[in-house]
Amino acid sequence: MTRTTKANPRARALGAELRQLREEAGFGVRELGRVLGVGHTTIWRYESGLKPPTPEEAASVLTVLGVKGEDKDRIIAGARGVRDPDWLASGFPGVKGEVAAMADFERTATAITEVQTHVVPGILQTRDYMTAVMASLPRATREARIAFRLSRREVLDSVRPPDYSVILNEAVFHEMIGGPAVMAEQLRYLLSVGERSMMTVQVLPFSTSAWHAAHAGPFLLLEFADQNPIVHLEHFRTTAFVRNVRDVRDYQEALADIRDRAMSSAESRGFIRSRVEAIEGELR
Repeated sequence: MTRTTKANPRARALGAELRQLREEAGFGVRELGRVLGVGHTTIWRYESGLKPPTPEEAASVLTVLGVKGEDKDRIIAGARGVRDPDWLASGFPGVKGEVAAMADFERTATAITEVQTHVVPGILQTRDYMTAVMASLPRATREARIAFRLSRREVLDSVRPPDYSVILNEAVFHEMIGGPAVMAEQLRYLLSVGERSMMTVQVLPFSTSAWHAAHAGPFLLLEFADQNPIVHLEHFRTTAFVRNVRDVRDYQEALADIRDRAMSSAESRGFIRSRVEAIEGELR
């Protein structure tokens, strides 16, 4: 029976990691296929997540690529549970599979909408702001995370970037992460990227008198041309990719409500400028 499926988050994460391991081992798609005795399209389907490998197929690929020990066991276990439509990954955010999956989703999305309640979204952070956010991490880990996060900006500079919308709770602009100088630089960067045609930045004001979905925490909606949308949730030590159609629809409805409550783009730019002026005034 052919094991084909529209790629779910776990399948795409598995495929992205297999592709990365293949490239690190110096194998081309056709070369790896010849060694395994399969067509190059089979390798492509593994790596795209359209036909995730069985645990036995994954083991064969990893053996050829020279992957051993805990990494091999972990990836084979991932292949065993690849059909889980909602992926909950515990551990510190930044585990190899999660990183590869998120980068792949951003690269292939046609639209990305993010709601953040206390921090600037990672893809829009300046280096100094990132450093402040990750201050508690060991230096080597922090530098690796920063390098990856900075590389994600390439998505916004691509020939066909996704439509990117971000709604920031007003609290984001009052949390002086990194100190006033770092925050002023960060907000100026937000103003500059907000001028791009595919970018929309809105501020959700404190003045609301009713509970809304942003009070429940941040979330990110990824939309694609070739598959159903996905919601990404990230908390202290846990991330989740939600693909269930009804659940995603609830997030889409919540997002529409939050957007209606937020300031317009023009009002938001004016608000951000006023915060920059206030912060810089304190630095003088």
